[in-house]
Amino acid sequence: MADRYSVVIPAFDAAATIGDALQSIAAQTVAPAQVIVVDDGSTDDTAGRARAFADQLDLVVIRQANAGCGAATNVGIDLVATPFLAFLDADDVWLADKAERQLALLASRPDLAGVCGQCRTFRGSVAAPAFRSVMDLWGRTSLTIRTDAARAIGPVIDGGRGDMVDWLARGRELGLRIEMAPGVVALRRIRPDSLSYGRDLHKDRGYLLAVKRALDRKRGLPRD
Repeated sequence: MADRYSVVIPAFDAAATIGDALQSIAAQTVAPAQVIVVDDGSTDDTAGRARAFADQLDLVVIRQANAGCGAATNVGIDLVATPFLAFLDADDVWLADKAERQLALLASRPDLAGVCGQCRTFRGSVAAPAFRSVMDLWGRTSLTIRTDAARAIGPVIDGGRGDMVDWLARGRELGLRIEMAPGVVALRRIRPDSLSYGRDLHKDRGYLLAVKRALDRKRGLPRD
């Protein structure tokens, strides 16, 4: 089927949230063909909590030594065997029609390589969320992309918060059309130990690296 898609979830020490993420995938109005969880060297029971969903989803759980979120994402992409690919960060959740809406848009727009959407941030539990702002998210949780386009871009390069900014920029440089569609498709969890929480000079360095790499590519310099 043309709308068959897989989901890749890179996860590190996500035992407290991976169940919510997987439950939101199990609740999709268009079910995925496969869900690939890449446990990136967790020290908690992330893998075990994920495997508990094997009766609800066609699930693959891979454990590897800690190598970074980008490296874990790349392992998942390599295993995808469907025309479409979506991602979900392990502490976020999708709305139930996320996949259906984005796949329908991609089916109606052959010129689109991928589509992102808006996310509503929240604190607390999924059962009783304290909602915050709505944001355009150019990142894993909101993205559905054609698998051949994802592979054309190449690997996600680890570097903190800028990894997907860099990856999507490289896609655009290849001429791939990746658009932001209106409407909230996911909830983005705010918690102090998450990669995206607050301002952090070390984590924010990833955005500077993404800009540097883009400038280097324009100048024809080798990748660092």
